[in-house]
Amino acid sequence: MSKNYKQISENILHNIGGKENVVSAAHCATRLRLVLKDDEKINVKEIEEMPAVKGSFNTSGQFQVILGSGVVDEVYKEFINLANIKEGSKDELKKEADKKLNPLQRLLKSLADVFVPILPILVAAGLLMGINNILTSQGLFIEGQSIVEAYPQFKDLAELINTFANTGFAFLPIFLGFSAAKAFGGNPYLGACIGALMIHSDLLNGYSYGAAVVEGTVPVWNIFGLTIAKVGYQGTVLPVLAAAFVLAKVEKTLHKIIPSVLNNLLTPLFTVFITGILTFVVIGPVMRGLGDGITSGLLWLINTLGPIGGAIFGFLYAPIVITGMHHSFVAIETQLLADIATTGGSFIFPVAAMSNVAQGAAALSVLLILRKDNKMKGIASASGISALLGITEPAIFGVNLKLRYPFFGAMIGSAVGSAYLMLTKVLAISPGAAGLPGIISIRPTSIVNYIIAMILSMVVAVVSTIVIAKFMNKKQVVNDEQIAA
Repeated sequence: MSKNYKQISENILHNIGGKENVVSAAHCATRLRLVLKDDEKINVKEIEEMPAVKGSFNTSGQFQVILGSGVVDEVYKEFINLANIKEGSKDELKKEADKKLNPLQRLLKSLADVFVPILPILVAAGLLMGINNILTSQGLFIEGQSIVEAYPQFKDLAELINTFANTGFAFLPIFLGFSAAKAFGGNPYLGACIGALMIHSDLLNGYSYGAAVVEGTVPVWNIFGLTIAKVGYQGTVLPVLAAAFVLAKVEKTLHKIIPSVLNNLLTPLFTVFITGILTFVVIGPVMRGLGDGITSGLLWLINTLGPIGGAIFGFLYAPIVITGMHHSFVAIETQLLADIATTGGSFIFPVAAMSNVAQGAAALSVLLILRKDNKMKGIASASGISALLGITEPAIFGVNLKLRYPFFGAMIGSAVGSAYLMLTKVLAISPGAAGLPGIISIRPTSIVNYIIAMILSMVVAVVSTIVIAKFMNKKQVVNDEQIAA
């Protein structure tokens, strides 16, 4: 078998421009990840025609070859020997890949680096909130009553769970400050300090800011004639991100100009003080307005256009994923979930789930279309199931984009399912696996409609894929008469 792995490695190396074109290499559970000097030298067609290769794609400065679990480990060992490079970690590979990214791609990657580490907090808080909703929602299991009302012994348990659930969102600026400062190259603990400062108990609670503005009761500091609103930033995302970014820049600058003997003493002091002043004077007010504007705009789109807005968003979601722009939705979704008392939850997660299951169903429909292509059928079956569970890269890049018609069929299926979501006002109360398992992230009262939307997405995706395949003169579905012939 080692000879086969060596042959696979040689073929890959030959079709990416040789070892002179390789900067670094690493691998994950299923993919060989490569950073190359010149991506134009990649012969994608030849690579994807190799029997061992299940697909390939280029993203975030990395060319990734899907080989599958087990195979990728052996191929990687042979590859680094042939390419005469040292074994590298995924972190080292990412650093090399980052050098190839344009400013927009770097911004999107930074957002992902900020939010991925804190997702477990949001998931835990959201699911606990879901459990609390199950206990306190009237008419969910008992007509005209909630479980707590019917069984008072659950009252304190519900209050306890509610406290646990709210903690993740109440202290979100601290977690964001830590993660963002780290991602931007600053001291994460100073970032957490700024996050904590923004929700200090001496400040007017951010949730009360709107009412205080109307009533003219916003408290202020008067610093030598400079009036600063004494307002917190509970339930906000963009102000914390911007403050952490500024903190990282201020800290790096101070490290350069303060003598090393005083660095540990003065740098933290001036970093927190300067960033804190800028946060309350400029960063906070501007970014609060921007964040509210973006959230309000999306809510207006969905609330005003309803199913039409949902269909547009669902139709475009997969193309957005290909560009990497979907990472920008993480900040918006976090904002929606942090302000769940006002928004009711996030419409982004359900739409993402519709897109994913539609891509999975479209990939699986290839089994009906390309009946004699055993290699493609093998890739389609494995990647299709993966997409239904929320992992879409193998299906999108290994099957649907390669054949084109499954991708278009999935876009149509996603549009129909997302339109139904908006028609029935399905919202998520936490992030999670955007696919079949995503049901646990949905508001309890919306679960039935979420299931209906998924079925619609999958059925329409399959039908659309088959119809488009025939229209594009692809290999046809074999009917009974053809089989008999």
